[in-house]
Amino acid sequence: MRLGVVLLSTLLLLLVAAAAPRDDASTFFRSGRIPSITIELTPEAIEQLRANPRAYAPCTVRDGDKVVSAKAGVKLKGAAGSFRPFDDKPALTINIDKFGDAPAYNGLKKFHLNNSVQDPSLLSEWTCSEIIRAAGQPATRVGHARLRLGERDMGVYVLKEGFDEEFLRRNFRTTAGNLYDGGFCQDLDAPLERDEGTGAETRSDLQAIVEACRDPDMKARWKRLEQLVDIDDFIRFMALEAMVGHWDGYSFNSNNYRVFFEPTKKVVFLAHGMDQCFGDPNASVLDSPRAMLAASVMKSPEWRKQYRREITRLLPQFDPTKLEKKLEPVEARIQKALREIGPEAAAEQLAHAKGFLERVRGRAMALLGQSSAPEPKPLVFRKGQPVLVRDWRPMSEVDDAVLEEIDLGGAKWLRAAGGPGGRCIAGWRRSVLLSKGKYTFEAFVRAEGIEPLEEEGAPGVGGGIRTWDAARTADGVSSGERKVSFEFEVREDIADVELVIELRAKRGSIAFRTDSLRLTRE
Repeated sequence: MRLGVVLLSTLLLLLVAAAAPRDDASTFFRSGRIPSITIELTPEAIEQLRANPRAYAPCTVRDGDKVVSAKAGVKLKGAAGSFRPFDDKPALTINIDKFGDAPAYNGLKKFHLNNSVQDPSLLSEWTCSEIIRAAGQPATRVGHARLRLGERDMGVYVLKEGFDEEFLRRNFRTTAGNLYDGGFCQDLDAPLERDEGTGAETRSDLQAIVEACRDPDMKARWKRLEQLVDIDDFIRFMALEAMVGHWDGYSFNSNNYRVFFEPTKKVVFLAHGMDQCFGDPNASVLDSPRAMLAASVMKSPEWRKQYRREITRLLPQFDPTKLEKKLEPVEARIQKALREIGPEAAAEQLAHAKGFLERVRGRAMALLGQSSAPEPKPLVFRKGQPVLVRDWRPMSEVDDAVLEEIDLGGAKWLRAAGGPGGRCIAGWRRSVLLSKGKYTFEAFVRAEGIEPLEEEGAPGVGGGIRTWDAARTADGVSSGERKVSFEFEVREDIADVELVIELRAKRGSIAFRTDSLRLTRE
Protein backbone atom coordinates (compact mmCIF):
# COMPACT_ATOMS: atom_id res chain seq x y z
CA MET A 1 0.00 0.00 0.00
CA ARG A 2 2.76 2.44 1.00
CA LEU A 3 4.66 1.64 -2.21
CA GLY A 4 1.56 2.45 -4.24
CA VAL A 5 1.20 5.83 -2.52
CA VAL A 6 4.85 6.62 -3.17
CA LEU A 7 4.52 5.67 -6.84
CA LEU A 8 1.36 7.75 -7.20
CA SER A 9 3.00 10.76 -5.53
CA THR A 10 6.03 10.42 -7.79
CA LEU A 11 3.82 10.23 -10.86
CA LEU A 12 1.91 13.36 -9.82
CA LEU A 13 5.17 15.27 -9.27
CA LEU A 14 6.39 14.22 -12.72
CA LEU A 15 3.11 15.32 -14.30
CA VAL A 16 3.29 18.70 -12.57
CA ALA A 17 6.89 19.15 -13.66
CA ALA A 18 6.00 18.24 -17.22
CA ALA A 19 3.13 20.71 -17.23
CA ALA A 20 5.17 23.59 -15.76
CA PRO A 21 6.59 26.00 -18.33
CA ARG A 22 10.27 25.52 -18.97
CA ASP A 23 12.37 28.43 -17.71
CA ASP A 24 15.46 28.43 -19.89
CA ALA A 25 16.36 31.92 -18.64
CA SER A 26 16.81 30.68 -15.07
CA THR A 27 19.01 27.84 -16.30
CA PHE A 28 21.10 30.26 -18.36
CA PHE A 29 21.69 32.78 -15.57
CA ARG A 30 22.39 30.06 -12.99
CA SER A 31 25.03 28.55 -15.26
CA GLY A 32 26.98 31.81 -15.42
CA ARG A 33 28.09 30.96 -18.96
CA ILE A 34 29.63 33.88 -20.86
CA PRO A 35 28.40 33.41 -24.42
CA SER A 36 30.20 34.74 -27.48
CA ILE A 37 27.51 36.86 -29.13
CA THR A 38 27.90 38.33 -32.60
CA ILE A 39 25.57 41.00 -33.99
CA GLU A 40 25.64 40.97 -37.80
CA LEU A 41 24.40 44.08 -39.62
CA THR A 42 24.00 45.06 -43.23
CA PRO A 43 25.57 48.38 -44.36
CA GLU A 44 22.05 49.81 -44.54
CA ALA A 45 21.32 48.78 -40.95
CA ILE A 46 24.57 50.36 -39.77
CA GLU A 47 23.69 53.65 -41.42
CA GLN A 48 20.24 53.46 -39.84
CA LEU A 49 21.78 53.10 -36.36
CA ARG A 50 24.12 56.02 -37.01
CA ALA A 51 21.26 58.25 -38.14
CA ASN A 52 18.59 57.09 -35.69
CA PRO A 53 20.24 55.12 -32.87
CA ARG A 54 17.08 54.79 -30.73
CA ALA A 55 15.11 52.94 -33.43
CA TYR A 56 15.46 49.20 -34.02
CA ALA A 57 17.50 48.12 -37.04
CA PRO A 58 17.36 44.54 -38.39
CA CYS A 59 20.21 42.23 -37.47
CA THR A 60 21.25 38.60 -37.16
CA VAL A 61 22.31 37.33 -33.74
CA ARG A 62 24.78 34.47 -33.32
CA ASP A 63 25.96 32.60 -30.25
CA GLY A 64 29.30 31.23 -31.37
CA ASP A 65 28.67 29.63 -34.76
CA LYS A 66 24.96 29.11 -34.12
CA VAL A 67 22.41 31.54 -35.56
CA VAL A 68 20.11 32.53 -32.70
CA SER A 69 17.83 34.72 -34.80
CA ALA A 70 17.87 36.14 -38.30
CA LYS A 71 14.83 38.28 -37.49
CA ALA A 72 16.23 40.24 -34.54
CA GLY A 73 16.31 43.97 -33.99
CA VAL A 74 19.01 46.06 -32.31
CA LYS A 75 19.06 49.65 -31.10
CA LEU A 76 21.42 51.76 -29.05
CA LYS A 77 20.65 52.48 -25.40
CA GLY A 78 21.95 54.56 -22.52
CA ALA A 79 21.45 58.01 -21.06
CA ALA A 80 23.78 61.01 -20.75
CA GLY A 81 26.59 59.18 -18.96
CA SER A 82 26.54 55.79 -20.69
CA PHE A 83 25.36 56.47 -24.24
CA ARG A 84 27.98 55.94 -26.94
CA PRO A 85 27.44 56.25 -30.72
CA PHE A 86 27.57 53.23 -32.96
CA ASP A 87 31.20 53.72 -34.02
CA ASP A 88 32.38 54.03 -30.40
CA LYS A 89 31.40 51.44 -27.76
CA PRO A 90 27.62 51.46 -27.85
CA ALA A 91 25.30 49.85 -25.34
CA LEU A 92 22.65 47.77 -27.09
CA THR A 93 19.13 46.46 -26.69
CA ILE A 94 18.37 43.23 -28.57
CA ASN A 95 14.84 42.13 -29.46
CA ILE A 96 15.07 38.57 -30.75
CA ASP A 97 11.81 38.49 -32.72
CA LYS A 98 11.44 42.17 -33.63
CA PHE A 99 11.18 41.54 -37.38
CA GLY A 100 9.63 38.06 -37.48
CA ASP A 101 9.08 34.85 -35.55
CA ALA A 102 12.12 33.53 -33.72
CA PRO A 103 12.54 31.33 -30.64
CA ALA A 104 13.69 32.96 -27.42
CA TYR A 105 17.42 33.05 -26.76
CA ASN A 106 18.04 31.17 -23.52
CA GLY A 107 14.50 32.07 -22.51
CA LEU A 108 14.98 35.75 -23.38
CA LYS A 109 13.01 37.62 -26.01
CA LYS A 110 14.59 40.94 -25.09
CA PHE A 111 17.92 41.63 -23.40
CA HIS A 112 20.47 44.40 -23.01
CA LEU A 113 24.20 44.44 -23.63
CA ASN A 114 25.59 47.21 -21.43
CA ASN A 115 28.94 48.79 -22.27
CA SER A 116 29.71 49.45 -18.57
CA VAL A 117 31.63 52.63 -19.35
CA GLN A 118 30.59 53.83 -15.88
CA ASP A 119 31.50 50.54 -14.20
CA PRO A 120 34.80 49.15 -15.52
CA SER A 121 34.66 46.45 -12.81
CA LEU A 122 31.62 44.92 -14.64
CA LEU A 123 30.32 43.88 -11.20
CA SER A 124 27.95 46.59 -9.92
CA GLU A 125 24.82 45.59 -11.84
CA TRP A 126 25.27 41.89 -11.02
CA THR A 127 25.84 42.56 -7.31
CA CYS A 128 22.86 44.87 -6.89
CA SER A 129 20.54 42.50 -8.74
CA GLU A 130 21.67 39.67 -6.46
CA ILE A 131 21.07 41.74 -3.31
CA ILE A 132 17.62 42.94 -4.41
CA ARG A 133 16.36 39.50 -5.41
CA ALA A 134 17.74 37.97 -2.21
CA ALA A 135 15.72 40.60 -0.32
CA GLY A 136 12.55 39.31 -1.98
CA GLN A 137 12.01 41.98 -4.62
CA PRO A 138 11.82 41.49 -8.41
CA ALA A 139 14.91 42.52 -10.34
CA THR A 140 16.27 41.76 -13.77
CA ARG A 141 18.89 39.02 -13.77
CA VAL A 142 22.42 39.79 -14.90
CA GLY A 143 25.23 37.94 -16.60
CA HIS A 144 28.05 38.75 -19.02
CA ALA A 145 28.80 38.21 -22.70
CA ARG A 146 31.71 38.47 -25.10
CA LEU A 147 30.44 40.72 -27.89
CA ARG A 148 31.30 41.16 -31.54
CA LEU A 149 29.57 43.96 -33.41
CA GLY A 150 30.09 43.07 -37.03
CA GLU A 151 33.85 42.67 -37.42
CA ARG A 152 34.65 44.61 -34.23
CA ASP A 153 35.58 42.78 -31.04
CA MET A 154 33.87 44.84 -28.33
CA GLY A 155 35.16 42.84 -25.37
CA VAL A 156 33.11 41.73 -22.37
CA TYR A 157 29.72 43.38 -21.84
CA VAL A 158 27.15 43.09 -19.06
CA LEU A 159 24.16 41.05 -20.27
CA LYS A 160 20.87 41.90 -18.58
CA GLU A 161 17.35 40.63 -19.18
CA GLY A 162 14.83 43.18 -20.34
CA PHE A 163 11.68 44.48 -18.68
CA ASP A 164 9.28 42.76 -21.04
CA GLU A 165 6.34 40.37 -21.01
CA GLU A 166 8.63 37.45 -20.18
CA PHE A 167 10.01 39.32 -17.16
CA LEU A 168 6.48 40.07 -15.94
CA ARG A 169 5.43 36.44 -16.42
CA ARG A 170 8.36 35.23 -14.31
CA ASN A 171 7.80 37.72 -11.48
CA PHE A 172 4.05 38.39 -11.31
CA ARG A 173 0.82 36.44 -11.53
CA THR A 174 -0.24 38.17 -14.74
CA THR A 175 1.28 40.22 -17.53
CA ALA A 176 -1.82 42.40 -17.75
CA GLY A 177 -1.74 45.91 -16.36
CA ASN A 178 0.75 48.64 -17.24
CA LEU A 179 4.54 48.67 -17.07
CA TYR A 180 6.01 52.18 -17.35
CA ASP A 181 9.56 53.24 -18.11
CA GLY A 182 10.74 56.04 -15.82
CA GLY A 183 12.78 57.58 -18.64
CA PHE A 184 15.61 60.03 -18.00
CA CYS A 185 15.20 61.99 -14.75
CA GLN A 186 11.40 61.93 -14.92
CA ASP A 187 9.09 61.57 -11.94
CA LEU A 188 5.60 60.06 -11.98
CA ASP A 189 4.02 63.29 -13.22
CA ALA A 190 5.94 63.11 -16.52
CA PRO A 191 4.47 61.42 -19.64
CA LEU A 192 6.15 58.09 -18.90
CA GLU A 193 6.35 55.63 -21.78
CA ARG A 194 4.31 52.46 -21.41
CA ASP A 195 6.53 49.49 -22.30
CA GLU A 196 4.11 46.61 -21.65
CA GLY A 197 0.57 45.98 -20.54
CA THR A 198 -3.05 45.83 -21.59
CA GLY A 199 -4.48 48.35 -19.13
CA ALA A 200 -6.03 51.67 -19.99
CA GLU A 201 -3.68 54.10 -21.74
CA THR A 202 -5.12 57.12 -19.91
CA ARG A 203 -2.30 56.95 -17.34
CA SER A 204 -4.96 57.30 -14.67
CA ASP A 205 -3.02 54.79 -12.56
CA LEU A 206 0.01 57.11 -12.46
CA GLN A 207 -2.13 60.22 -12.06
CA ALA A 208 -3.84 58.82 -8.97
CA ILE A 209 -0.47 58.55 -7.19
CA VAL A 210 0.61 62.01 -8.37
CA GLU A 211 -2.60 63.58 -7.05
CA ALA A 212 -2.20 61.78 -3.73
CA CYS A 213 1.39 63.05 -3.40
CA ARG A 214 0.16 66.62 -3.97
CA ASP A 215 -2.59 66.51 -1.37
CA PRO A 216 -1.72 69.40 1.00
CA ASP A 217 -3.30 67.58 3.96
CA MET A 218 -0.48 65.24 4.98
CA LYS A 219 -2.68 62.79 6.88
CA ALA A 220 -5.08 62.59 3.95
CA ARG A 221 -2.08 62.18 1.62
CA TRP A 222 -0.75 59.20 3.55
CA LYS A 223 -4.19 57.58 3.70
CA ARG A 224 -4.60 57.92 -0.08
CA LEU A 225 -1.12 56.54 -0.73
CA GLU A 226 -1.80 53.53 1.50
CA GLN A 227 -4.66 52.59 -0.82
CA LEU A 228 -2.49 52.86 -3.96
CA VAL A 229 0.98 51.76 -2.90
CA ASP A 230 2.20 48.65 -1.09
CA ILE A 231 3.96 50.73 1.54
CA ASP A 232 5.94 47.82 3.02
CA ASP A 233 7.26 46.89 -0.42
CA PHE A 234 8.02 50.50 -1.38
CA ILE A 235 9.88 51.18 1.87
CA ARG A 236 12.02 48.11 1.18
CA PHE A 237 12.61 49.41 -2.36
CA MET A 238 13.76 52.79 -0.99
CA ALA A 239 15.97 51.16 1.63
CA LEU A 240 17.68 48.94 -0.94
CA GLU A 241 18.29 51.86 -3.32
CA ALA A 242 19.88 53.83 -0.48
CA MET A 243 21.92 50.91 0.86
CA VAL A 244 23.52 50.00 -2.48
CA GLY A 245 24.25 53.70 -3.02
CA HIS A 246 21.97 53.99 -6.05
CA TRP A 247 22.17 57.79 -6.18
CA ASP A 248 20.91 57.72 -9.78
CA GLY A 249 17.78 55.72 -8.98
CA TYR A 250 14.18 56.71 -8.32
CA SER A 251 14.33 57.85 -4.70
CA PHE A 252 17.21 60.30 -5.04
CA ASN A 253 17.20 61.31 -8.72
CA SER A 254 13.82 60.31 -10.23
CA ASN A 255 15.78 58.18 -12.68
CA ASN A 256 16.42 54.54 -13.63
CA TYR A 257 13.21 52.82 -12.56
CA ARG A 258 10.11 51.01 -13.79
CA VAL A 259 6.64 50.91 -12.26
CA PHE A 260 4.17 48.05 -12.75
CA PHE A 261 0.46 48.24 -12.03
CA GLU A 262 -0.75 44.65 -11.72
CA PRO A 263 -4.56 44.52 -11.98
CA THR A 264 -6.35 44.66 -8.59
CA LYS A 265 -3.00 45.09 -6.83
CA LYS A 266 -0.96 48.03 -5.61
CA VAL A 267 1.87 49.52 -7.65
CA VAL A 268 5.33 47.91 -7.60
CA PHE A 269 8.57 49.82 -8.23
CA LEU A 270 11.50 48.10 -9.98
CA ALA A 271 15.12 49.21 -9.73
CA HIS A 272 17.12 49.74 -12.93
CA GLY A 273 20.45 51.10 -14.21
CA MET A 274 22.56 50.07 -11.21
CA ASP A 275 25.99 50.39 -12.82
CA GLN A 276 27.14 53.24 -10.54
CA CYS A 277 26.30 51.77 -7.15
CA PHE A 278 28.73 51.40 -4.24
CA GLY A 279 30.56 54.48 -5.55
CA ASP A 280 30.66 56.24 -2.18
CA PRO A 281 30.89 53.76 0.70
CA ASN A 282 29.84 56.45 3.17
CA ALA A 283 26.77 57.68 1.27
CA SER A 284 24.02 58.48 3.74
CA VAL A 285 20.92 56.31 4.01
CA LEU A 286 19.34 58.91 6.29
CA ASP A 287 19.06 61.78 3.80
CA SER A 288 15.51 62.50 2.70
CA PRO A 289 14.74 61.39 -0.86
CA ARG A 290 13.63 63.87 -3.53
CA ALA A 291 11.27 61.89 -5.78
CA MET A 292 7.64 62.77 -5.09
CA LEU A 293 6.42 59.40 -3.80
CA ALA A 294 9.57 58.68 -1.81
CA ALA A 295 9.49 62.14 -0.24
CA SER A 296 5.81 61.81 0.67
CA VAL A 297 6.33 58.42 2.30
CA MET A 298 9.36 59.56 4.29
CA LYS A 299 7.50 62.57 5.66
CA SER A 300 5.34 60.19 7.69
CA PRO A 301 6.97 59.68 11.11
CA GLU A 302 5.57 56.14 11.27
CA TRP A 303 6.87 55.19 7.84
CA ARG A 304 10.19 56.89 8.55
CA LYS A 305 10.59 54.62 11.60
CA GLN A 306 9.67 51.62 9.48
CA TYR A 307 12.34 52.64 6.98
CA ARG A 308 14.95 52.72 9.77
CA ARG A 309 13.86 49.24 10.88
CA GLU A 310 14.10 48.01 7.29
CA ILE A 311 17.70 49.28 7.04
CA THR A 312 18.59 47.19 10.09
CA ARG A 313 16.70 44.14 8.83
CA LEU A 314 18.49 44.22 5.46
CA LEU A 315 22.01 44.51 6.88
CA PRO A 316 22.73 40.73 6.47
CA GLN A 317 22.32 41.16 2.69
CA PHE A 318 25.44 43.36 2.77
CA ASP A 319 27.71 40.93 4.60
CA PRO A 320 30.97 41.52 2.68
CA THR A 321 32.26 37.97 3.25
CA LYS A 322 29.13 36.44 1.72
CA LEU A 323 29.07 38.92 -1.15
CA GLU A 324 32.73 38.31 -1.98
CA LYS A 325 32.13 34.56 -1.97
CA LYS A 326 29.26 35.00 -4.44
CA LEU A 327 31.40 37.27 -6.62
CA GLU A 328 34.42 34.93 -6.78
CA PRO A 329 33.08 32.66 -9.57
CA VAL A 330 31.68 35.67 -11.44
CA GLU A 331 35.06 37.40 -11.39
CA ALA A 332 36.83 34.19 -12.39
CA ARG A 333 34.61 33.83 -15.46
CA ILE A 334 35.13 37.46 -16.44
CA GLN A 335 38.89 37.10 -16.07
CA LYS A 336 38.93 33.98 -18.23
CA ALA A 337 37.02 35.77 -20.99
CA LEU A 338 39.25 38.85 -20.78
CA ARG A 339 42.49 36.85 -20.87
CA GLU A 340 41.37 35.54 -24.24
CA ILE A 341 41.36 39.17 -25.40
CA GLY A 342 44.70 40.01 -23.83
CA PRO A 343 46.56 40.42 -20.53
CA GLU A 344 46.04 44.20 -20.42
CA ALA A 345 42.25 43.92 -20.56
CA ALA A 346 42.29 41.30 -17.80
CA ALA A 347 44.65 43.32 -15.60
CA GLU A 348 42.62 46.52 -15.98
CA GLN A 349 39.34 44.85 -14.99
CA LEU A 350 41.00 43.04 -12.09
CA ALA A 351 42.23 46.35 -10.65
CA HIS A 352 38.75 47.83 -10.90
CA ALA A 353 37.23 44.68 -9.37
CA LYS A 354 39.53 44.97 -6.36
CA GLY A 355 38.49 48.59 -5.94
CA PHE A 356 34.83 47.59 -6.16
CA LEU A 357 35.27 44.95 -3.45
CA GLU A 358 37.00 47.49 -1.22
CA ARG A 359 34.00 49.78 -1.59
CA VAL A 360 31.62 46.90 -0.82
CA ARG A 361 33.53 46.22 2.41
CA GLY A 362 33.53 49.92 3.26
CA ARG A 363 29.82 50.13 2.55
CA ALA A 364 29.05 47.28 4.95
CA MET A 365 30.89 49.07 7.74
CA ALA A 366 29.21 52.40 7.00
CA LEU A 367 25.74 50.82 6.93
CA LEU A 368 26.32 49.19 10.29
CA GLY A 369 27.19 52.57 11.80
CA GLN A 370 24.36 54.45 10.11
CA SER A 371 21.74 51.90 11.12
CA SER A 372 22.10 52.98 14.76
CA ALA A 373 22.85 56.67 14.16
CA PRO A 374 20.38 59.24 15.51
CA GLU A 375 17.97 60.98 13.17
CA PRO A 376 19.56 63.98 11.40
CA LYS A 377 18.64 67.39 12.83
CA PRO A 378 18.14 70.61 10.86
CA LEU A 379 20.89 73.22 10.71
CA VAL A 380 20.94 75.74 13.54
CA PHE A 381 21.04 79.41 12.55
CA ARG A 382 21.81 82.43 14.68
CA LYS A 383 20.12 85.67 13.71
CA GLY A 384 21.99 87.43 10.92
CA GLN A 385 24.83 84.88 10.85
CA PRO A 386 25.36 82.69 7.78
CA VAL A 387 26.21 79.01 7.98
CA LEU A 388 29.10 77.68 5.89
CA VAL A 389 28.10 74.67 3.76
CA ARG A 390 30.84 72.04 3.42
CA ASP A 391 31.25 68.50 2.07
CA TRP A 392 30.02 68.98 -1.50
CA ARG A 393 29.70 65.91 -3.70
CA PRO A 394 30.47 66.05 -7.45
CA MET A 395 27.86 65.33 -10.10
CA SER A 396 27.98 65.26 -13.88
CA GLU A 397 25.60 64.34 -16.68
CA VAL A 398 28.46 64.15 -19.21
CA ASP A 399 31.68 62.17 -19.30
CA ASP A 400 34.19 64.83 -20.31
CA ALA A 401 33.50 67.55 -17.73
CA VAL A 402 36.39 68.62 -15.50
CA LEU A 403 35.56 68.75 -11.79
CA GLU A 404 38.41 69.66 -9.44
CA GLU A 405 39.39 71.43 -6.25
CA ILE A 406 42.03 74.11 -6.84
CA ASP A 407 44.04 76.68 -4.86
CA LEU A 408 43.69 80.20 -6.18
CA GLY A 409 44.72 83.46 -4.52
CA GLY A 410 45.26 81.73 -1.19
CA ALA A 411 41.75 80.23 -1.15
CA LYS A 412 40.24 76.88 -2.15
CA TRP A 413 37.80 76.73 -5.05
CA LEU A 414 35.58 74.08 -6.64
CA ARG A 415 36.06 74.40 -10.41
CA ALA A 416 33.90 72.96 -13.20
CA ALA A 417 34.95 73.16 -16.85
CA GLY A 418 33.48 71.93 -20.12
CA GLY A 419 35.20 69.26 -22.19
CA PRO A 420 35.59 68.73 -25.94
CA GLY A 421 32.06 67.36 -26.29
CA GLY A 422 30.57 70.86 -26.32
CA ARG A 423 27.93 70.10 -23.69
CA CYS A 424 28.67 70.44 -20.00
CA ILE A 425 26.13 69.84 -17.22
CA ALA A 426 28.22 69.32 -14.12
CA GLY A 427 28.99 70.67 -10.68
CA TRP A 428 28.47 69.77 -7.04
CA ARG A 429 25.50 69.09 -4.75
CA ARG A 430 24.94 69.15 -1.02
CA SER A 431 21.84 68.11 0.95
CA VAL A 432 20.98 70.16 4.02
CA LEU A 433 18.17 69.63 6.50
CA LEU A 434 16.31 72.90 7.07
CA SER A 435 13.36 73.99 9.20
CA LYS A 436 10.51 76.16 7.93
CA GLY A 437 11.58 79.63 6.81
CA LYS A 438 13.08 81.82 4.08
CA TYR A 439 16.72 81.36 3.08
CA THR A 440 19.40 82.94 0.93
CA PHE A 441 22.11 80.78 -0.63
CA GLU A 442 25.26 82.73 -1.59
CA ALA A 443 28.55 82.09 -3.38
CA PHE A 444 31.49 84.01 -4.81
CA VAL A 445 32.32 82.81 -8.30
CA ARG A 446 34.97 83.28 -10.96
CA ALA A 447 33.87 82.48 -14.52
CA GLU A 448 35.88 82.35 -17.74
CA GLY A 449 34.64 82.19 -21.33
CA ILE A 450 31.27 80.58 -20.61
CA GLU A 451 29.02 80.07 -23.60
CA PRO A 452 25.67 79.19 -21.99
CA LEU A 453 23.92 75.94 -22.82
CA GLU A 454 20.27 76.75 -23.46
CA GLU A 455 17.99 73.72 -23.46
CA GLU A 456 14.22 73.65 -23.25
CA GLY A 457 13.03 73.05 -19.72
CA ALA A 458 16.52 73.46 -18.23
CA PRO A 459 16.72 74.88 -14.67
CA GLY A 460 19.27 77.50 -15.71
CA VAL A 461 21.99 78.53 -18.16
CA GLY A 462 25.71 79.27 -17.79
CA GLY A 463 27.15 79.02 -14.31
CA GLY A 464 25.25 79.55 -11.11
CA ILE A 465 23.66 78.28 -7.91
CA ARG A 466 20.17 77.06 -7.04
CA THR A 467 18.25 74.36 -5.21
CA TRP A 468 17.73 71.02 -6.94
CA ASP A 469 13.97 71.42 -7.36
CA ALA A 470 13.98 75.02 -8.61
CA ALA A 471 15.24 76.98 -11.60
CA ARG A 472 17.45 80.06 -11.45
CA THR A 473 15.48 83.24 -12.11
CA ALA A 474 18.54 85.21 -13.29
CA ASP A 475 20.83 84.48 -16.22
CA GLY A 476 23.93 82.49 -15.34
CA VAL A 477 27.37 84.00 -14.94
CA SER A 478 29.42 84.03 -18.17
CA SER A 479 32.66 85.76 -17.21
CA GLY A 480 34.36 87.70 -14.42
CA GLU A 481 34.19 87.57 -10.63
CA ARG A 482 31.13 88.37 -8.55
CA LYS A 483 28.87 87.34 -5.73
CA VAL A 484 25.70 85.44 -6.65
CA SER A 485 22.69 84.56 -4.53
CA PHE A 486 19.58 82.40 -4.70
CA GLU A 487 16.53 82.86 -2.46
CA PHE A 488 14.14 80.06 -1.55
CA GLU A 489 11.55 79.14 1.05
CA VAL A 490 10.95 75.96 3.06
CA ARG A 491 7.23 75.64 3.69
CA GLU A 492 7.30 72.37 5.64
CA ASP A 493 8.27 71.98 9.27
CA ILE A 494 11.48 70.20 8.21
CA ALA A 495 12.73 69.54 4.68
CA ASP A 496 15.83 68.07 3.10
CA VAL A 497 16.96 70.66 0.55
CA GLU A 498 19.62 69.89 -2.03
CA LEU A 499 21.83 72.85 -2.95
CA VAL A 500 23.41 72.89 -6.41
CA ILE A 501 26.46 74.74 -7.77
CA GLU A 502 26.86 74.06 -11.45
CA LEU A 503 28.02 74.80 -14.96
CA ARG A 504 25.54 74.40 -17.82
CA ALA A 505 27.51 75.49 -20.87
CA LYS A 506 28.86 74.63 -24.30
CA ARG A 507 32.32 75.69 -23.15
CA GLY A 508 34.10 77.67 -20.47
CA SER A 509 34.62 77.22 -16.72
CA ILE A 510 33.39 78.45 -13.37
CA ALA A 511 34.94 78.22 -9.91
CA PHE A 512 33.16 78.58 -6.55
CA ARG A 513 35.20 79.77 -3.56
CA THR A 514 34.52 77.19 -0.86
CA ASP A 515 34.50 79.65 2.06
CA SER A 516 31.78 81.68 0.32
CA LEU A 517 29.22 78.87 0.01
CA ARG A 518 26.88 80.04 2.75
CA LEU A 519 23.26 79.88 3.82
CA THR A 520 21.44 82.62 5.72
CA ARG A 521 17.99 82.38 7.27
CA GLU A 522 15.76 85.44 7.52
